[in-house]
Amino acid sequence: MTTVRTVHTADLDGGVLAAAHSLLVEVFDGDFTVEDWQNSLGGVHALLWDGAELIGHGSVVQRRLLHGGRALRTGYVEGVGVRADRRGRGHAAALMGELERVVRRAYDLGALGATEEALGFYAARGWEVWTGPTSALTPAGIVRTEDEDGAILVLPGAVPLDLAGGLTCDWRDGEVW
Repeated sequence: MTTVRTVHTADLDGGVLAAAHSLLVEVFDGDFTVEDWQNSLGGVHALLWDGAELIGHGSVVQRRLLHGGRALRTGYVEGVGVRADRRGRGHAAALMGELERVVRRAYDLGALGATEEALGFYAARGWEVWTGPTSALTPAGIVRTEDEDGAILVLPGAVPLDLAGGLTCDWRDGEVW
């Protein structure tokens, strides 16, 4: 029987954190950097367990996105993955259900960067593709992130959004989006 548990990074012991990190390195076939892991920490984790075995992970961390002259408190989804041999059973949907619950109850909106393969999955859950230009607020000022255009999705909340308008993320190491 599988269960999803949500817990803040501060309440996870080192063994669970190590297992989650290893799981994501495996899920992303080695294309999950130290910065990717660091960007997944500091918020709420959704952990999918099959008994005592961790088979899925996702997290929501707080970020600030600039849009329409406002800094929006954003629940940014990171590190979502399910072990390859457990896919196709609704596990990713169960993880996202918990992460979306956190986003809806604690943030102005949700956001995430998606691969092309995952766009349909997120769209079916109500996430919308940001069609406007994306940028990052870097130490050198605002810099366009054209490579991310069309790959950023938002889960709208109470704040009105113009999906064709500009969206700027706060700075962080590694992948800014």
